[in-house]
Amino acid sequence: MGWSIALSVLMIVAGILAIVVPPIAGIGATILIGWLLVFSGVMHLVFGWHTREAGGLIWGILLGIVYILVGFYMLLHPVAGLAALTLALGAYLFVEAVLEFVLSWRIRPLSGWGWLLLDGVVTLILSMLIWMTWPSNSPWVIGTLLGISMIFSGSSRLMLLLAGRVSAKA
Repeated sequence: MGWSIALSVLMIVAGILAIVVPPIAGIGATILIGWLLVFSGVMHLVFGWHTREAGGLIWGILLGIVYILVGFYMLLHPVAGLAALTLALGAYLFVEAVLEFVLSWRIRPLSGWGWLLLDGVVTLILSMLIWMTWPSNSPWVIGTLLGISMIFSGSSRLMLLLAGRVSAKA
């Protein structure tokens, strides 16, 4: 239990640091994603080799090469990779907003549909802010959002642990 509390507090502190110095957190996330892409590329090559009998060799190799090339590019050029991640985040948020608008319209007869519409509006505003200020916003967007996520994750885990500790004593 003590280690879990310490790790939760460490996650909160790391989140605060990510918000204080978002470019470093953003570059760190870019490097992590670069390595994940390289690893995934190798896995695609292996999968392609294992599915060669079913005609998957060429597609597995091509997909693996693309993953590996993009991953190495992000590792060798983390600032450009960070800019690409920021643009991808803006695109993701835009698509999410559109889907939330459609869903809120479809469930409109149900109570509470307005919350989904509000979520869509906020998500659309965030995506437009990212797109309108891209690429100059790249150094801070990913790191700040990562920091916020880490703070909330660490806090929720800490509160769960503390609540479990109190209920165990009762």
